[in-house]
Amino acid sequence: MISLMDFLMVGAGLFCTGMYVILTKRNAIQVLIGIELMLNGAILNLVAFGKYDRFNNGGQMFALFAIVLAAATTAVALAIILNVYKKYKTIDPGKVDGLKD
Repeated sequence: MISLMDFLMVGAGLFCTGMYVILTKRNAIQVLIGIELMLNGAILNLVAFGKYDRFNNGGQMFALFAIVLAAATTAVALAIILNVYKKYKTIDPGKVDGLKD
């Protein structure tokens, strides 16, 4: 049987992988993927705690809410990235410096 610690270790691995991707990549799409990995690690931990909670399904409900918010923020972030690329012809976050123009 899979224990709670196994779920937490996989969730921590996903979160750390996402953090590594965010800190090392220079591409806005890859940074967005790293953020999604971090969110998935946190959601996995929520579902794991909800599975081992005998009283209610609060973890699963909060995880569902987090998935909906992650989908909405990803759509907005992709729209912003497309507009930045249209104006600056790059998606490197370090090269975009004048957003007030």
